[in-house]
Amino acid sequence: MIRLPWLDSECLDPFPPVATALAEPDGLLAAGGDLRPERLLDAYRHGIFPWFSAGQPILWWSPARRSVFDTAQPHVPRRLRRWLRGCDWSIRVDTAFGQVIEACAAPRARERGTWITPAMVTAYVRLHELGHAHALEVWDGATLVGGIYGVALGRMFFGESMFSRRSNASKLALLALCAGLHEWDFPLLDAQIASPHLATLGARELPRDAFCSEVARLAVPPGRVGSWREAFACHRPAALAAMGGSRR
Repeated sequence: MIRLPWLDSECLDPFPPVATALAEPDGLLAAGGDLRPERLLDAYRHGIFPWFSAGQPILWWSPARRSVFDTAQPHVPRRLRRWLRGCDWSIRVDTAFGQVIEACAAPRARERGTWITPAMVTAYVRLHELGHAHALEVWDGATLVGGIYGVALGRMFFGESMFSRRSNASKLALLALCAGLHEWDFPLLDAQIASPHLATLGARELPRDAFCSEVARLAVPPGRVGSWREAFACHRPAALAAMGGSRR
């Protein structure tokens, strides 16, 4: 039987040290607590994120290895590079946060349910209203076709989820987010768990202690709190074709 530290939902208990996270399942650190903004922001400052399904208690994670993007050097495969040069979609930021998170919460093909529960949606919409959570959106005319959302602290962005309703839309969202973050001197974008898909776009892994050291260095005030709608640089897709390097 797994025994985890249990967080009180009435007071803001400190999280256990991330070094005490379980090896199996990888990174499971604590359970319980709540999703109030103060607790969520404290979690991110310590390299921790919530991840649980409906019917489970809130579960808090800090995996042994963390997938990250260097915002200056995402990988753009040659086929995607050619596609970007002809793409006429537009990029916006913080104009449709609710639509983006709801799209991310929708069940995916070959998956049962979603980990973005109604409680998670409510919590991150509140973080957005407070100026800490942001969404980058991909639009084909008046139609939202892709996007990504996450949390910003200091000069660190913690990606939470992305979606795509058209081929390449989520890839475009990720590249556009990297480009704008790089211009703001956000060197890293946290992608949480490694996957072959993220690796094709240049994600690399950091050991937990190295990742947490970077978070401690970068996730400090004042940061960019508030709406990013007007300030964030929204590059055209064709301009993103020149990012990083092409290895294939």
